[in-house]
Amino acid sequence: MRMTLIAAMLVGAAWLQAAAAADNPPAPVIAPTTSGDAAESKESKARLEISGKVQLDMIYDFKKVDPTWNSTLRPSTIPINCPGDAGCGQDGSTIFSVRQTAIAFNGYVPTTMGELKTEVSLDLFNVGGANTAFRLLHAWGELGKFGFGQYYSLMMNIDVFPNSIDYWGPSGMLFVRNPQMRYTAFKTKESRLVFSLEAPNAAIDTGKVTVADPSLNVSGWTKYPDLVGKYSMDRDWGLFEVGGIMRSVGYQTTSTPSGNPSGSKTGWGVTMDGYYRVGSGSRVTGQFTYGEGMASYFNDGGVDLAPGANFTAETVKSVGLMAFFDHRWTKEWTSSIGYSQHEQTNTGGQLFNAFKRGSYALANLLWNPAKNVTMGGELLWGQKEQKDGQSADDVRFQFSTQYKF
Repeated sequence: MRMTLIAAMLVGAAWLQAAAAADNPPAPVIAPTTSGDAAESKESKARLEISGKVQLDMIYDFKKVDPTWNSTLRPSTIPINCPGDAGCGQDGSTIFSVRQTAIAFNGYVPTTMGELKTEVSLDLFNVGGANTAFRLLHAWGELGKFGFGQYYSLMMNIDVFPNSIDYWGPSGMLFVRNPQMRYTAFKTKESRLVFSLEAPNAAIDTGKVTVADPSLNVSGWTKYPDLVGKYSMDRDWGLFEVGGIMRSVGYQTTSTPSGNPSGSKTGWGVTMDGYYRVGSGSRVTGQFTYGEGMASYFNDGGVDLAPGANFTAETVKSVGLMAFFDHRWTKEWTSSIGYSQHEQTNTGGQLFNAFKRGSYALANLLWNPAKNVTMGGELLWGQKEQKDGQSADDVRFQFSTQYKF
């Protein structure tokens, strides 16, 4: 058994050396305990690929944010009401963080139904200051037309994320990793239609209701899964997608025997996203979203449900937009510049400090001195505005080094 293991290690080392010399794609790691049930060629046997990155972010924040989120810029975490809001204090702080460090395991197993693809990925971006505990990103399996597990929501498109080194990204972009069941109705080289049932979430603002009756304990209530559909069109000039969502967002009272007052509203939304290729290696990316009761799917800020002026529940309207230009100067130098915003139409029953608008902008210059190595600087600006019109902004500079494997 020992000699067999040593022989396998020697063969694997020789194989890896040959692959590296030929500058091939990342070497597969064979999963010896996993074998497929289909007669496949040697090149498509069951395999496991390991990838990831090690990243250090060095940030100087010229103003202030909630220290729980100081290793990224989220406009909703900028304090306005001081004292009172989290993050109040002196302007200016230095933050070092390795929380973007991540690892992913991708498995490929041939079966009689096609190739089974799986992904388990984690990073260190847990909430809580310098907390670097592992956090699950994806736990996903896909076979044929079906996919199950936790993955990017079908409503979003990770391919429009700008070429940025900030972790959280544009406030007006749709971005959530959701447990879901996905079905691909049809797929060709140039287009596809996909549907998903996704884990629901109800972000509730009790507003003036809690002020009127502090004894009420109102929480979100999600009776049904969210239904999402998206059509994608991939062409030589770029990518265009249009999607929609229907969902039930509800509330319940946990401090009464009956659970009342309670109720639910229908949330919905439509989105368009994509990118347009410009020249060699450059592109314009964008997304526009409008809906009610769907703030849970936005990258930052807002609520799904809030009381109206007469204290009855209302879905809160959201409008999100983003537009970025990713430009390649040379083989080694790239830049990204752009703007994003998420705005809500506040209800009559929300308090004066309710989130109204979160704005976000960045510009950077990144250098790739070697394969899988990126370093560079990024200037970021964010602004938060609340219902009563008061606002505050934040400016920060981030320098990062990233090593991929």
